[in-house]
Amino acid sequence: MVKEFATAINCIDGRVQKPVAEYMQKSFNVDYVDMITEPGPNKILSEGKDVSIVASLKKKVEISIKKHNSQIIAIVAHYDCAGNPESEDVQKEHLCKAVNVIISWGFPVKKIIALWLDESFKPSIIS
Repeated sequence: MVKEFATAINCIDGRVQKPVAEYMQKSFNVDYVDMITEPGPNKILSEGKDVSIVASLKKKVEISIKKHNSQIIAIVAHYDCAGNPESEDVQKEHLCKAVNVIISWGFPVKKIIALWLDESFKPSIIS
């Protein structure tokens, strides 16, 4: 039986790891979620200032896709983020821009989503 994978570009914050993995497993019927972590990854990707971190994130996503056949990529942001201490609205803008960056990488995946975790760390997809 083939195990299905998804990929999450997630914050390093320990409060968000489990909720994101569980949400993605349940919502997309995957067995595992490869976690690629960085403080405030939505800000890093949307601004594109630190090209070495952006390149590192891209390389890690590529490994997840090539080695685990991941078909879903999530970019994650959350309430009370130390790496991106902006308001919810600004963070959601960063998420939308980050999705466009990930799309520009051209990986052959079925879905790229933006996840927001609220003050109770409940994930939801934003458009």
